[in-house]
Parts: sequence; structure tokens; C-alpha cells
Amino acid sequence: MPRDALPNDSETLKAMLLAERVQNDRLRQIIKDLQRHQFGRRAETLPEDQMLLGLEDVEQSAAYDAAKTAQATPAARQAGAAKRRANRGTLPAHLPRIETTVDIDDKTCRCCQGALHRIGEDKSERLDIVPAQFRVLVTIRPKYACRQCEDGVVQAPAPARLIEGGLPTEATIAQVLVSKYADHLPLYRQAQIYARQSVNLDRSTLADWVGHAAWHLRPLHQRLLDKLKERPKLFADETTLPVLDPGRGRTKTGQLWAYAADDRPWGGSDPPGVAYVYAPDRKSERPITHLEGFKGILQVDGYAGYRNLAERGDVQLAFCWVHVRRNFYRLATPGPAPIASEALQRIAALYAIEKDIRGRSADERRLVRQQKSRPLVDALEAWLRAKLGLISQKGKLPEAINYSLSRWEGLTRFLDDGHIELDNNTVERSIRPITLNRKNALFAGSDGGAEHWATIASLIETCKLNEVDPLGYLTDVLARIANGHPNRDIDALLPWAYRTQELRAVA
Repeated sequence: MPRDALPNDSETLKAMLLAERVQNDRLRQIIKDLQRHQFGRRAETLPEDQMLLGLEDVEQSAAYDAAKTAQATPAARQAGAAKRRANRGTLPAHLPRIETTVDIDDKTCRCCQGALHRIGEDKSERLDIVPAQFRVLVTIRPKYACRQCEDGVVQAPAPARLIEGGLPTEATIAQVLVSKYADHLPLYRQAQIYARQSVNLDRSTLADWVGHAAWHLRPLHQRLLDKLKERPKLFADETTLPVLDPGRGRTKTGQLWAYAADDRPWGGSDPPGVAYVYAPDRKSERPITHLEGFKGILQVDGYAGYRNLAERGDVQLAFCWVHVRRNFYRLATPGPAPIASEALQRIAALYAIEKDIRGRSADERRLVRQQKSRPLVDALEAWLRAKLGLISQKGKLPEAINYSLSRWEGLTRFLDDGHIELDNNTVERSIRPITLNRKNALFAGSDGGAEHWATIASLIETCKLNEVDPLGYLTDVLARIANGHPNRDIDALLPWAYRTQELRAVA
């Protein structure tokens, strides 16, 4: 806070200092919890979202104390207002402005009784929200008949609807999809929100809308996956997806496979994208089926099932250094572990090089890796083999070393190809929204529901990667599908096509 913005009153300053001290104590505790979350034993760690909730509470408490202090004196209120003005930033230019002029009643000079003239103005902006508003679109189709003839009634055809005879517009269906798959709101919670505005929609009705939309979006999901398989390099990962199994009265463990492409780290021109595919198990033939026709580099974790795909000859595997690092990290954090700690330092040196070349062309990245990274990698391999011969072959340390050496060819493939990343983090980031949704929804209701999950989440997450608004995108896509968009022009409905259209409109 600027010095001149501080109040002169000692009592106000004292109150502000006490509030800052309380906030600092809370932040120190949060930092300790974060350190325990990152470095502590697994039993002591906290989920990331729980840590964020803790930070929210700290910030709320700080704001409460600030409001209490601000009520003490006018000077404190002025100091708080000055601080907020300095930090609040600007509001987006595209938002509509509703201007209100607050003017004086009497424009006569108090001294000479002459007319005052305007010399300027102060303008301030505040963010206002109009709550989501339901409205009813009424379509009227007049009927006509000839008084002289008996040829029947003439009437304009009814506008196309995605759900014939249903209540929702395409925008309403899109809102339900985005709320469920992007904002992680299960359908029963959405129904509760709508009921507060006296719009009573049963959860099963919303589920019916989602099912219809998923069916219409299936070809687009398949096209997205096919387009990704045309790329020379993909990321692959999978995560569990509990699915209700009515026959046994409990859930079974399905798998949601993610296939992603992102060329931005080396300045590639192809747009990023991710496609999810549901499978009831984790068998190795699943990625073989999903990636039929794909030829190129597949960047993956250490799951052995991908090797069957590589043995077919069209795919080369690039393995993930984060998984290598993770094994040594688990050994180094509980206590002194010289070998594991040195392994972490050697891997960190590789990441430092990668940080410097991020965003450069693939050729530049390959050249730098040949000059700087290859000597480090060669030295690391020799060091790991030497240490493996000196230690007992029982325990977690030899397992970590063998994990690395058994995948060495795939781990070092990045040295000769600037298109390859050092790790699989790109696709793991695409998995996180799925885990959030899974946490709120708990499980998919059926294999079909899990497939709907994969279809809609693929389009939404690809929108996010391409900075396309998922709600506007799905509203337009569903409307086009309802109006008979030709399948031969399906590529125009892919999320990155919308990104291209937006950029052209701005230009």
C-alpha cells in the first residue's frame, strides 16, 4: 500500500496491523500444510482441492477482518478503498456498459449565482451480474386456407429441433452439458438450481436431454479422434471411471482413455485437442483398437499394455520422465537417500534445459538436446547401472532404477526428435477435469453413460485447449445438427474450426 494511503490515526493503524498479523499466521499454517502435502508421507497428504478450500477460507477471513477494521474510522475506509482501486485491474471491453450519471441538483454557483459549467468527470466501473434467466420462446405458425377452394390448410413448416416435441432449446441443452461436464454439476444439483426459479425439471428429464445430445454428437466425437490419429505424435493416458453395475448392486471399474495432441511447445501449427474413449477394462487391446490407423510417436507412462501396440511396428513409444522422477522422489522425501536425491538432481538438470528451449522450433530443440542433454543422459545411464551393481537387489531403490533402465530407449527418444516432450504432462492435465467430475458424480450410471461422458467431455476439453467458449460452441453445433448440417462438412463443426472463425472475425 502506498505510504500516503495509510491512515494517520494510531488506533486505526494498530487495528490494521493486528489484522495483517492474523492473516499472516493463517498463511503460515497454509504453507505448512502445503509443504506436508508435497513432501510428507502419503497418509499425511491432502488433496489439492482441499488445499484450495483452505486458502479460500483464509482469504475470506482476511476480508472479514478488513471489513471490521474499515468500519473503525473514515481514514481506514479510505485506505482500504485506495488499496482496492490499485489492485482490481480493468474489466473486459466486450462486456455491455450500463451508464448511470450521478449529478448535482443545483448548477448555480453559490458565490456569484452564475451558471456552473462542466469541466470534467470521474468515472468508475463495477462488475454486475444478472442471474441466469429462464425465458419461454413461443413459436407461432399461422394457418391459412382459401375460402374459394378446398385444397387444405397452408402453414409454414415447424422449425427444426434437436429433441422433437421436447421443451428445451439447443442453448438450454448446451447449458446442461457444460454445467455437468465442464463445471462438474451433477444433474440432480442442476435440477435443484432450476427449481429455485420455479422451473421444475426432473433429473430424469435432464438425463434424457443429455442422452439425446450425446447421440447427435457421436459422429463429431469420432471425427475428432480420427483427426487426432492423423497427427505424427500423440499423448496417451487413462484413468479409472467407476460405473454402476446393477447386476451386482455395486460399481465396476471402467477406464477412460485419453488421446491428446499439443504442438504448442515447439511452435507447431496444428491445433491442440483431446479425445476420450471409454472402455470397460484396461486390457492392452483397448489402445490398439482406439488407435487403429495411427502411425507415429505415442508418448505414454510406463503402462506395459502400450508395448503390444508398439510391437505392431507403426508406433514408437516415448516414455515419461515424470514417472521416473516420481519413483526416486518417493524414496528421497522420507529421509536421507543419497542415490535417490542425486537422481532427482540429474533429472532436474534435464528439465532446466527444456525450460530454456520451450517454444522454439523442433529443429532447434533437437540441436540443443544433442549438445546439452545427451551428455547428461549418457552420464545418468552409466551412473544408474553402476549404482545398481552396488546395492541390494531387494527394495524400492533397485525397482526405481530398473524401471528407468528397462524403458531407456523410450526415455531417450526425445534427444533425436524435437517434437517429443520430456514427459506426459499434456495428457495428464487433460485427465484432471475428468477426475473432478468423477469426484462430484461418484460414478457413471452405465456403460452408455460413460460413453456419453467421453463424447461430450472430449468436445468441451478441446474447446478449452483452443480458447473457445464451450457453451457458445455447443449451442451453435447442436442448432446446426438439428437443422441438418451435412456430414460431408463435419470438419467445420470441430472446436478448432470455431477458433479459426473467431480469429478471422476479429481480423
